[in-house]
Amino acid sequence: MSNFNAKIIVDAKEKTKAIFQSINTDNEFYPENPTKTRMSMDDKITITIESEYIPHLRANLNSTLRLIQASYDSIESVKI
Repeated sequence: MSNFNAKIIVDAKEKTKAIFQSINTDNEFYPENPTKTRMSMDDKITITIESEYIPHLRANLNSTLRLIQASYDSIESVKI
């Protein structure tokens, strides 16, 4: 069976570290995740998602993108 994969690179400038800490925490505490999700950060966030089933990949991809957007929006809402 072939695997499906997706790679996301996020550059949120000065918000990158805060977003990474937010979404990586969620990833670390979800061991029963049916996809293999790896996250790393240098000056950008790199997220790699692998799955044997495309619906699982799509669901994880959508959730991850929503978490990134929610984190970014939350940071923006408290801008001083």
